[in-house]
Amino acid sequence: MIISLIRAIILYTLIIFAIRLMGKRQIGELQPGELAITILISNIAVLPIEDINVPLALGAVPILTLVCFELLISILNMKSSKLRTILSGKPMFVIQNGKINQKAIKALRFTIDDLMEGLRSCEVFDISQVAYAIVETNGSMSVIKKFQSQNVTAQMLELKDQPTTIPLVIVSDGKIVDDNLKEMGLTKKWLLNELQQENINEKDIFIMTSDPNKNTFISLKEQVK
Repeated sequence: MIISLIRAIILYTLIIFAIRLMGKRQIGELQPGELAITILISNIAVLPIEDINVPLALGAVPILTLVCFELLISILNMKSSKLRTILSGKPMFVIQNGKINQKAIKALRFTIDDLMEGLRSCEVFDISQVAYAIVETNGSMSVIKKFQSQNVTAQMLELKDQPTTIPLVIVSDGKIVDDNLKEMGLTKKWLLNELQQENINEKDIFIMTSDPNKNTFISLKEQVK
C-alpha cells in the first residue's frame, strides 16, 4: 500500500512537471494533438500505479518521451504554417457578414444547437445581432456583433480617458494582506481606521477588497452551523 502511494506521488509530480514544461492550457483550449498527448500520459501513468510489479521506469520513460515529442511538434508548429494547418486545422467562419455559412457548419458537423450554444457562450442570445462568428481550431467560438448591436464603449462616446484600476484583496479570512495594501498605495493605519469607523474587526471579515481610490467591498464571515 505504501509502495503504491509513493509511486503515485512520484508519477503525479512527474505529470505536473511535464504539463508545466509543455505550458499547456485548460482542457477545453487544447489542440487535438495536445489533447491526445494528455490522454496518453494519463493512461500510461495508471499502469505502474495499479501494478507494483510494473517498473516505475516503464511509466516515467514514455511520459518523458511524449513530452519531448510534444515540445518538438510545438517548435515545428511555430516555424511551419502548413504543419499547423495539418495538425490543428484552420479557424472557420460559421457566420459571415450576418449570413450563416451552412457549408462550414456541415464541415464542422455542427448542429443548430451547437451553433446556438457557442453563441450563448459568447453572451449572444439573438443570432440576428451577429456579423461574424468564427469557430477556432480548439473548438471555441469568437463573435463580432453588428455595429448597431455592439455594447457602447467610452471611445464611441468620446469620453476622457480614465486610469484603469483593479481592486485587490486586502483582508482575506480575517488576515490583512500587507503586500496588496502596499500595492494599492494604502497603509495598515488607514485600513484599521476604516474598520473602526464601520465598527468591524478584521478577524470578522471573510473578504475585503480595495482599489487605489479607496473604494472598498466587505463581506463578513457567516456563522456556519
